Amino acid sequence: MIELRKLVLDVLKPHEPGIPDLAKRLAELNGVDGVNISIYEMDKEVETVKVTIEGRFPDTDEIKQIISEVGGTIHSIDEVVAGRRVVEEEETLHERQSQSEG
Repeated sequence: MIELRKLVLDVLKPHEPGIPDLAKRLAELNGVDGVNISIYEMDKEVETVKVTIEGRFPDTDEIKQIISEVGGTIHSIDEVVAGRRVVEEEETLHERQSQSEG
């Protein structure tokens, strides 16, 4: 069975539970080696966080369930790595040209 190795999510969640508690809950899942959560936008009632999960897990069902249980919503799945090894994202020629023009 092919496993997911890395998942990067854009999540909207209430302030409580805080990100340490959410990170611990996600890290407890079978196959998860590590979790990183960063807040990049906050308002009065909610915060937008980037959730990065690494390990070897079969699908996203339990991850989605935990985020839902804490009142969160996944806005987007921004990166996925699957297979026997982690493949790092490479910069394309188009991206390099765009940066040099800016």
